[in-house]
Amino acid sequence: MRTRLALPVALIAAIAVTATACQSSGKDSAGSDTKNTPKAASSVADYDPTPYDRIKDGGTYTSVGTFDDQGNPFNVNATLTASRVWSWYNADAITYSPTGEVQYNPDYFSDVKVSVAGGNQKVTLTINPKAVFNDGTPIDWTAIKATWKADNGSDKAYAASSTDGYDQITSVEKGANAKQAVITFKGVYPSWSSLFTTFLHPKAATVENFNKAYVKKAHPEWGAGPYTVGTWDTHSGDITFVRNPKWWGKKGKLDKRIYVNLESTAAVNAFKNGQVDNVSAVDAESLKQIKGLPGTEIRSGGSPFEYSLYLNSKSPLLADPAVRKAIEESVDRSQIAKIQFQGLDYKEPLPGSAILYSFQKGYQDNVSAVLKYAPDDAKKALDAAGWKPGSDGIRAKDGKKLEVGYTLLGDDPLDKATAGAFAAMLKAVGIRLDIRKADESDFSKILSDRKFDLFLSGNRSMDPFGARYLCDFYCSDRDSNITGAGTPALDKKIRATTEIADLDQQAAAANQVEREALRQYAFLPLFSGPSTYGVKKGLANVGATIFYNPLPETVGWQK
Repeated sequence: MRTRLALPVALIAAIAVTATACQSSGKDSAGSDTKNTPKAASSVADYDPTPYDRIKDGGTYTSVGTFDDQGNPFNVNATLTASRVWSWYNADAITYSPTGEVQYNPDYFSDVKVSVAGGNQKVTLTINPKAVFNDGTPIDWTAIKATWKADNGSDKAYAASSTDGYDQITSVEKGANAKQAVITFKGVYPSWSSLFTTFLHPKAATVENFNKAYVKKAHPEWGAGPYTVGTWDTHSGDITFVRNPKWWGKKGKLDKRIYVNLESTAAVNAFKNGQVDNVSAVDAESLKQIKGLPGTEIRSGGSPFEYSLYLNSKSPLLADPAVRKAIEESVDRSQIAKIQFQGLDYKEPLPGSAILYSFQKGYQDNVSAVLKYAPDDAKKALDAAGWKPGSDGIRAKDGKKLEVGYTLLGDDPLDKATAGAFAAMLKAVGIRLDIRKADESDFSKILSDRKFDLFLSGNRSMDPFGARYLCDFYCSDRDSNITGAGTPALDKKIRATTEIADLDQQAAAANQVEREALRQYAFLPLFSGPSTYGVKKGLANVGATIFYNPLPETVGWQK
């Protein structure tokens, strides 16, 4: 699952803390420092991994967070916030280690078998006989089937986040009994586990409920797991989870898990005052404030986050690929990274792909292969396209100024500085950037309605199978491609990569197709960085986990 971040860069809970970009004459074609930059981003995990039996019973864990407008993580409008909240009162059936190895949760799937016959893959999931939704409905093969039906794209009324993989399933059938689901694919789909890390209650999988039931609402009766909803305060945005009396597996170690709805500055103060137990250090100042606090550990490691600049190809001025390319050539990504990374001792190469991270096998720097930081070339291209500089330096054509909007959420200084840098870079080639402020609560609507010209947003990988998500970023007919760019011919090439059975070969093919997709000049990866947190000592299985999402019952306080 690739999950879009719900807040501006400096405000997202668990955002990557980014670090100082180097000042050097040794820059590559994308504008990054090559002398002192490591070849890959950090792949270190730092979360105090602690066995279940070494965690004490009881206690409360409080952190910053809230529910999202759309709480169904399978919905196209859901974000990272929704996925995190969902996992505390719904099934966590399949997880991954920090480096991406598959882990099956026996409290849900007591046995998993994968076979290939006649070139087609079959996955048999045997469901724990005790597994039951909170409303008393057995968790059985119908939940797997309902999840597939909602997400496979056959019914366009479902606003599904991603149909990839689900659309290669030809059937989900009852096995030896109702507690066994037999999933048959057309061909082989090696990353199948990413499709059923969690699943929907059949009642939640109707079109109406899939799209609307979880909008600012929880449905604990359709959930399952060691915790359930205690309070869900739609006024404050606070949430409390408590132990679920209907849970059949390992009981949750905590008495309560609490999310409090605070912005980043307030969150740091709350941590300093002991009101929350961990906090994301979003910049040098917040890290400085929490570093050295008594009873505090700084946990920092690799990050499966990436932040990118989205160009709306449906906007009148940005409909011209030449203008979009000129904008991208005008952006010095190393300077954007310097702003984001200021005051912190961390270095990484500029990201070169939307689908794989530089610490992953198969990664290639596709951005540098198709684009260079070249403001002089941008000027020439705009000249050739008929955009001539006016007396104020801003270009115009047919009486219309070359002015594009940049949507800025909230008022965080780091976000403002980043917007200002974009404005200065574009002004240098004759483009005026109109910075338009919007409320953080408008995030989902801005994207779903494409109410932007340029927009900075991020994605978080919930699994290691990056090549699977090529279509989500670049297919012209996919709602998740918020740039609107692409062509049917390119879509066909993208979808062909999903039919490659070998993961290494699939990644190689996806890299080649991504280079073609990046030549639409509507999407520009900017930076990643590590994840860094201040955590109260003794809080186990919390921190920088990369692809790992610790099961809720394993989170708690050490004995």
